[in-house]
Amino acid sequence: MSRENVLDANSTSQTKGHPPGLYWLFFAEMWERFCYYGMRGLLILYLTKTLMKTDDESYATYGAYTALVYAVTVLGGKIADQILGYRIAIIMGGILMAIGEFLILGGGEFWLILGMAVIISGNGYFKANISSIVGKLYKDGDSRRDSGFTIFYIGVNLGAFLATTVVAEVGSRYGYDKGFLLAGIGMILGSIVFVFGQKHYEGQGLPPNPETLHKPLVGPLSRFHLTILGTLAAVPVFYLLLNNSEVVGYLLAGTAVFVIYNLLSAGFAGGKILRDRMIVLILLMLFNIVFWACFEQAGSSLTLFADRNVDRNFLGFEIGAATTQFFNPFFILIFGSIFSIMWVWLSRIGKNPNIPMKFGLGLLQLGLGYLVIQLGIQFVSDDFRVPLFTLALLYMLHTTGELFISPIGLSMVTKLAPANMTGTVMGAWFLSIAGANYVAALLAKLTGVEENGGVPATAGESFTNYVDIYTQMGLITVGIGLLLIIISKPLNKLMHGVV
Repeated sequence: MSRENVLDANSTSQTKGHPPGLYWLFFAEMWERFCYYGMRGLLILYLTKTLMKTDDESYATYGAYTALVYAVTVLGGKIADQILGYRIAIIMGGILMAIGEFLILGGGEFWLILGMAVIISGNGYFKANISSIVGKLYKDGDSRRDSGFTIFYIGVNLGAFLATTVVAEVGSRYGYDKGFLLAGIGMILGSIVFVFGQKHYEGQGLPPNPETLHKPLVGPLSRFHLTILGTLAAVPVFYLLLNNSEVVGYLLAGTAVFVIYNLLSAGFAGGKILRDRMIVLILLMLFNIVFWACFEQAGSSLTLFADRNVDRNFLGFEIGAATTQFFNPFFILIFGSIFSIMWVWLSRIGKNPNIPMKFGLGLLQLGLGYLVIQLGIQFVSDDFRVPLFTLALLYMLHTTGELFISPIGLSMVTKLAPANMTGTVMGAWFLSIAGANYVAALLAKLTGVEENGGVPATAGESFTNYVDIYTQMGLITVGIGLLLIIISKPLNKLMHGVV
């Protein structure tokens, strides 16, 4: 890019560093993740210990919830693209998520499911669209984009770190309702930060047709009013789906077919380059499902594994099972800035791995993380508990693998998507994560041992099954990662210069 183009593409502040808007979005997303991961971290324990659900029932509810949270970003992204704009969508999403957290405080299964249904509606508007604004702060060809998304991803994990330490410990020690309350307060703070940062978003995220947004369309009702009414009408639908989790799988499959058809249709209509880019995007979404299906055991089976078969004593202090999830965001905070600098440096010297290669390396590290369990069993105690360092090493490798995939994937979507489809394509990307979360629940069920005559499984039985399943997951994902590394070059050609 010529010097003139650089000056045209970036403001003075941008040429010296990242756009100021990035940092406002950083803190808005930090508090939103504080809310989401705080609630998610406590959910499986709340289901099994307070509502007295079986492992399989809890995994089904957990999987349906986390899948729907990401699936609705497809619709949320499309509504933002075509009606609301990203800013209004994000503000609406933040308000709904806070309301959902506070509804859970009613106590009992009804209020939990209702609150989760409202959170799902809000997350659909918030999650994909804030990432879209981040991408639009950078012009095409700006080498800082991957670095910017990695910085943004540090904000995600700073929120997750606070959630899995503060919210998880408060919830475990003083009552789950206190944890859910803190999560709701965090979402309010995130919404406030986003609103006050709007002047720094450089005109991005505004409604696509502001003159028609508030114009009456059906009687006195405008498109804005109809969108709000439609959102409220979706809440009871999500409530029913959470109570019938098996339906979610069929819904996800049907939605995936529809989204893939739309992506391919847009690709073939847009010429050879866009066609190839949509093909490689779909293929990488499949590998993305494999990664997150295994990675997302963190909030479900790995949390129950920590509760039942991990010695959680740390410097004379026993941490809660939910708190063990803090290792992942902790390592992100350690390695995130290093990776951010590393990608820029590797680009400068011409050694930056292509995107499919990064995905393959991420899967390889994920698999090696699960194989750490074989090290842990060498130090198992008489009561079938492995040392805490087993989880620490597992999460460390999962985290470095995540840094090869998640921020890179977000950045990739904003590069591959046509300007008028950014929110829709970002929603499709999150749909792959939704599918992964549903598959994750099915994998989590494999780690359980069926009760025999109503008698819960012994510590030894549960330990043996956890080790067997996690080892198999490790070996399979290592193999898939190696396969992707091998085919990374031909896949990279389909991206036609996107790096």
